[in-house]
Amino acid sequence: MATIKAFRAIRPVKELAEKVAALPYDVMSREEAKQMVEGNEFSFLRVDRAEIEMDDKVPFDNPLVYERASENLKRFIKKGILVQDPKEYLYVYQLESEGISQAGLVACLSVDEYMEGIIKKHEYTRQDKELDRTNHILKCNANTGPILMFYREQSEIQETIDEWMQNKAPLNNFVSEDGIAHRIWVIDNPDTIKRLAELYRGVKSLYIADGHHRCAAAAGACLEKRKNGYKGNEEFNFFLGVIFPHSQLRILDYNRVVSDLNDMTQEEFIKAIPSSNRGTGTVFEVCPVEQAKAYRPQQKHNMGMFTGNKWYRLKAIPGSWDSNDPVESLDVSILQKNLLEPVLGIKDLRTDERIEFVGGIRGLEELEKRVALGAAAAFSLYPTSIQELMEVADAGRVMPPKSTWFEPKLRSGLFIHDLG
Repeated sequence: MATIKAFRAIRPVKELAEKVAALPYDVMSREEAKQMVEGNEFSFLRVDRAEIEMDDKVPFDNPLVYERASENLKRFIKKGILVQDPKEYLYVYQLESEGISQAGLVACLSVDEYMEGIIKKHEYTRQDKELDRTNHILKCNANTGPILMFYREQSEIQETIDEWMQNKAPLNNFVSEDGIAHRIWVIDNPDTIKRLAELYRGVKSLYIADGHHRCAAAAGACLEKRKNGYKGNEEFNFFLGVIFPHSQLRILDYNRVVSDLNDMTQEEFIKAIPSSNRGTGTVFEVCPVEQAKAYRPQQKHNMGMFTGNKWYRLKAIPGSWDSNDPVESLDVSILQKNLLEPVLGIKDLRTDERIEFVGGIRGLEELEKRVALGAAAAFSLYPTSIQELMEVADAGRVMPPKSTWFEPKLRSGLFIHDLG
């Protein structure tokens, strides 16, 4: 049973929504964030990435950064850039790109249900990143970034949301610089709010798609606030999410770039890959790609490798992984277990500085660029499916880090949850 809760969102006034809306804090570098806010005093990155207003020598987790974030949030509210709704509502957030749309319900979700496993995760979190967002939440006294969630689609829920969208005009309707349309509806009818809450009580589980660190941080902030006592209905017992039906989410590839070949030459590295020309115990068929263009895998268990200014196709050989294990059968696991770790010596994807991750939205050209700039090799992967994600989460397991890249990204600043 999943609990959803209406809340009094703090939202930008209609005429400034487009300028306030910002990409999630963790999809760009500090320098990229600074460039994004140039000429835009209203960008919500001034709250989510307040370090961009400070000297580059000030680390992102300096207490002064959280203080500046809180000050900027209060300033946005004081100046009327952000306004809190008078009553508790639910909201619909629709994103449309290249003719494909997805509509999610914006609501508050239960921290207790996250800790109990009703809200399921599929990734581990890093303690330093989790602590950063916990401190940010506590200092701002708000959930500033929505968490992308999904559920196994139930027709009644989506029909209720679709009916509201069809019969009401969106309050916000704008197109961001990357060509994505963003539309928002306010569900202010008590009966509809009650109906959706009842329908969600029939949902067995919710899944985190994107935002594991924000979710863990919301729980951490809640536990910190509970030290002063609580009844259970306080706002800090809930966190901000946008819930989509699973069929509407789009996962792109999440690719890998490695900085060196573990003290091997190019020739030694190619020969070290456990390939089909080496007899028993093989894992990959390794084939040079003849065409000049980059190799994008077209099916599961096929991977691309770019090294020495040449693309190769790696095809995982059936039987080289446990097809009954939802984690071991993932392409990211097969690559890690059979090549990145044993051949290149990359054991911990979360901490090894020799590996970087490139979201599929940047294209395969970004992989070639990284290698041209000095990286040793890059790997293109077939996207993890939403079904694979659910199987891993349902089994109580986690995927290797950076297994999924969801697109399009929710914008921050359009909904803020005040913790009271």
